[in-house]
Amino acid sequence: MTITFLGTGTSQGIPVIGSNHPVCLSPNPKDKRLRVSVLVSWNNFNYVVDCGPDFRQQMLTHSVTKLDGILFTHEHADHTAGIDDIRPFFFRQGDIPIYAHKRVVESLKTRFDYIFADENRYPGAPAVSVTEVKSGQLIPLGGIEVIPIRAFHNRLEVYGYRFGDFVYLTDVKRVEPNEVNKMKGAKVLVVNALREEAHHSHFNLEEALEFAEEVGAEETYLTHISHMLGFHDEVEKKLPKHVHLAYDNLKLKI
Repeated sequence: MTITFLGTGTSQGIPVIGSNHPVCLSPNPKDKRLRVSVLVSWNNFNYVVDCGPDFRQQMLTHSVTKLDGILFTHEHADHTAGIDDIRPFFFRQGDIPIYAHKRVVESLKTRFDYIFADENRYPGAPAVSVTEVKSGQLIPLGGIEVIPIRAFHNRLEVYGYRFGDFVYLTDVKRVEPNEVNKMKGAKVLVVNALREEAHHSHFNLEEALEFAEEVGAEETYLTHISHMLGFHDEVEKKLPKHVHLAYDNLKLKI
């Protein structure tokens, strides 16, 4: 299984438009972060978790020519706004499978109604096939069973996913103990770490490190990083053993 970090930034990305913050002005490529997303590939299958505003650029950067589906964590724009750019995949493959909580599907139908239209479809519009994500219900994908992991982004229910030995969570502030148990034994955990200062709906760095210790994965990678966390190389040096800052275009083999 190959994990490709398509984006590791927050809703504004790094650099933030018009910002003079030192991290936004950094020449280090690892300090430049697109909106958060990850590509999970195995046995010629390609699944993306979330498709934000940078989806087109991310697909071009990594020469992705086949997309087997998109799993959504939640409906916020930095995780969904790129869905129109599935069109090239749709033109080659037909309806693109998407996997999302019922509430997320309803949000997408409201914002991208032309994608979900049954009648009078615009000829150039893409189309999707929908599978509803439910807590406790496995998702069969490409010969494996993906486990949805329920969490909370402040009070908003969000979903992470476990693909075999790989667990991906983002935009998380609280995870119940029974959901943590679903992650035990994983080799790689990815989880959000927004900044050092506390935030009402995201783990800060301290909370992310505590959560990583609780899960106990062999390696943990932090994502959904804001410029307020600091320079990549400086933060990386301060992290515990087996915990790393993810960065755009990083690839892992599991």
